[in-house]
Amino acid sequence: MVVVDSSGWIEYLLLRPNAKFFRAAVEDTARLVVPAICLTEVTRYLTRAANRDIARDAAVNMRRATVVDLDADLADLAARLSLKHGLALADAIVYATAQNHKAVLLTQDEDFAKLPGVRYVRRK
Repeated sequence: MVVVDSSGWIEYLLLRPNAKFFRAAVEDTARLVVPAICLTEVTRYLTRAANRDIARDAAVNMRRATVVDLDADLADLAARLSLKHGLALADAIVYATAQNHKAVLLTQDEDFAKLPGVRYVRRK
């Protein structure tokens, strides 16, 4: 299983320099887990940076994978991981989702770079 964080989705969807790093994971929807918070972040970002139609299309593509909602158990895990690793709340939810699903987290967010279960690529 694989989780792609919001920065990876944006990189892939906007065909930015690291898009290739995320391509295989994003396109393998059978193995892809999408934290619901990523839907929120990506939709918000694309609505501002592009337009609402592009954001809506991106959300449709993201929903082809397994979308994981934030429930009480995941929220508890995210809180503990946030405190342990000094992660912002949204980042902690993404990381907790990956950990909870025994998934590898793909990211270009340096806040995750040294955490277990993460494949990091430096932002270009």
